[in-house]
Amino acid sequence: MLLAVPNLSEGRDAVAVAEIADAFAAGGARLLDIHSDPDHNRSVVTLSGEPGALGHSLLAGAREAVERIDLTAHRGLHPHVGALDVAPLVHLAAQTRGAACAEALLAADLISAELAIPVFLYGALAGGRTRAELRRGGPAQLARRMRDGELQPDFGPPEAHPTAGATLVAARPPLVAFNVELAPPATKADAMGIAAGIREGGPAGLPGVRAIGLELAARDGVAQSRSTSRITSASRSPRSSQPSQPRADRRCGARRPGARSVVRRLPRERPRAQPPHDRRGRRL
Repeated sequence: MLLAVPNLSEGRDAVAVAEIADAFAAGGARLLDIHSDPDHNRSVVTLSGEPGALGHSLLAGAREAVERIDLTAHRGLHPHVGALDVAPLVHLAAQTRGAACAEALLAADLISAELAIPVFLYGALAGGRTRAELRRGGPAQLARRMRDGELQPDFGPPEAHPTAGATLVAARPPLVAFNVELAPPATKADAMGIAAGIREGGPAGLPGVRAIGLELAARDGVAQSRSTSRITSASRSPRSSQPSQPRADRRCGARRPGARSVVRRLPRERPRAQPPHDRRGRRL
């Protein structure tokens, strides 16, 4: 089993979020959870499914998101570049890492080909490229960087979709995302300072931690530090701030600059018929 955690750039229209979530489920995945935040104007959907099913589910949800989300009218705190902003495939064990990588590439191919949305890979599939690198400046700057030839998508058209932007796709292990609301009189500057200090590469940085500082207007201007931390093996040294990226890249087949991906759309395998057994489990 794999997980998919698509992030939508909509957290205020409950009807739109529900319709998009239903579309993900109708595509063949099991809907596990929906979390929406009005300040971030963002929703995170959690899906589960077998390899071969989640790519088509992500396509179905992306199609509904294109119909219901217009980035030109979007207002929200969370960094983003797309209506379906990110769509990571999550492997829960080393044995399913390869399946997650293959499913991520399938999803990227389907979304780009069917919806004319450029798709950028990040993480191990893109040699360690981060979401922050691609989101810098938001949708408008991404569109400019694509026009100027600074960025080229891994899949799909060379220009951003006019209302849906672009989608970022990855295959990764689980991570933990959490928000810390600071008590008054803490300010947004305090939150940003904490985030800068604890994120990987900061003065007191922790390996694998990404963090930002925000101000939450819907909660009377409370300052918030939002962090994500990747779950890693207990055998990894806490002093190491550099994961073993080359090995992860090889396992997922990271693409070198200029390389082309070829993804074959394979029919789903039908379950094999099992021989009859009696009530005690003996084969007849």
